Amino acid sequence: MTFNGILYHVADEVATITFNRPEVSNGFNIPMCEEILEAIELAAKDESVKFLVINANGKVFSVGGDLAEMQRAVSDDNVQSLVKIAELVNDISFAMKRLPKPVIMSVDGPVAGAAANMVVAADFCIATEKSRFIQAFVGVGLAPDAGGLYLLTRAIGVTRATHLVMTGEALTAEKALDYGLLYKVCEAEKLEKTTEQLLKKLKRGSLNSYRAMKEMVWKSLFGGWSEYAELELELQKSLAFTEDFKEGVRAYSEKRRPNFTGK
Repeated sequence: MTFNGILYHVADEVATITFNRPEVSNGFNIPMCEEILEAIELAAKDESVKFLVINANGKVFSVGGDLAEMQRAVSDDNVQSLVKIAELVNDISFAMKRLPKPVIMSVDGPVAGAAANMVVAADFCIATEKSRFIQAFVGVGLAPDAGGLYLLTRAIGVTRATHLVMTGEALTAEKALDYGLLYKVCEAEKLEKTTEQLLKKLKRGSLNSYRAMKEMVWKSLFGGWSEYAELELELQKSLAFTEDFKEGVRAYSEKRRPNFTGK
């Protein structure tokens, strides 16, 4: 299977998805999102795969939505394409949560937008000391996608989640660890080794147990996902067609603060 926006390989019971668009800071566009979903499906169906690892090439793990795509969409008056990306990133977080195999994200560098919410969808996240987790949506007049608030409120509580998404303040790796979003923080040069150590530990367990545990977690907290996903997409669609969103994208491209008017 050949992909363009990601790399996918399987070895020693582990499937690895690598975000591979470093030239755009691993920003998500429609083809990349579709490839990630396809790769997760491959991992789900492959009986030789017991674990899924998600990592990235480049200095930035991911900015979330491809900012160049946003700029083009606003310039070309084709905001509908961005609505499709919002739908797909929610599908990715859902697929990660529903995959009956442990999902590990191995993160180095800034993690923003939808990618930051995929971290919360994972079963484990190991991050380097340089990692930062940013709910960047408010800066461009949007609200969290990829199941963001549904995941965050359950992971860290309503108050902390609200503070993060409304301020857009970056979480350091240490703070994210303190909040319970991360499994471990390590030095950049030890990221691969630390990930391997976790895999070694997990390989001692039974996949039957992990499958049952993930189903129990889902039933205990996430049964209302579909209803939430509909609301998230409806609200994102309404926000994407506002003047504030266009202003937010223009301001980002012009490296200035946006002047939001509430329109």
